[in-house]
Amino acid sequence: MDETRMSSDDRPIVRAENVHKYFGDFHALRGVNLSVREQEVVVICGPSGGGKSTFLRCLNHLEKIDEGRIKVCGHFIGYEEVDGGLVELSESKIAAQRREIGMVFQQFNLFPHLSALENITVAPINVLEISEEEARETARRLLDRVGLPEKENSYPRDLSGGQQQRVAIARALAMDPAVMMFDEPTSALDPEMIGEVLEVMLDLSKRGMTMIVVTHEMGFARAAANRIGLLAEGCIIEEASPDKFFDNPESERTQQFLNKILTH
Repeated sequence: MDETRMSSDDRPIVRAENVHKYFGDFHALRGVNLSVREQEVVVICGPSGGGKSTFLRCLNHLEKIDEGRIKVCGHFIGYEEVDGGLVELSESKIAAQRREIGMVFQQFNLFPHLSALENITVAPINVLEISEEEARETARRLLDRVGLPEKENSYPRDLSGGQQQRVAIARALAMDPAVMMFDEPTSALDPEMIGEVLEVMLDLSKRGMTMIVVTHEMGFARAAANRIGLLAEGCIIEEASPDKFFDNPESERTQQFLNKILTH
């Protein structure tokens, strides 16, 4: 394992304990446990419908959990502890918590009427209340980091899918999050555009960004991850280092998944 990607702190920045989620009678998450330490990259993979995206959405309270506890940056996400129980926070307090979590979705969700630069600056100006000048300076630096310095005045309609996703990554980074979460960020892209997004994500991992990535891109997982977890049927079946996960998986379910995905 690349030592430059080892955690600098043993305290988990994200901790999920016994997380359950139901949609009606469907038990989507069945006691999921996961800890992610500062500067770690954890990749979650698994079959479609296994609960990966649901779990990621639970981590920032976009979905409410039915049982268990989730802590991000040392505090319960979406709740506060009162007399030994959990009470849901107000929407404004939950929104404040989410500032510590950068989220990149399958769809880019850029504002179509704003330029790339404006898409990146709108939240820092209105939520963090920083000056427009500082926000624009940060946005230009981030556009350069994702390889799009010449696109600051371009609108989403003028950008390729890969370029839009890189702007979306820059937009998330502009809030200076403690952890970045990616929900299959390349699944909506044409094959030739996938590499440019993964390159940006790999660079983030090398810079020490704490990341949780739901993806089927196994090359990225082997190159960037500290740990890989297989989430299937609502449970984390196996969790291991990339070498062990790919070369010597313990679970038959993991072997079946790898045999299927690596031969396609």
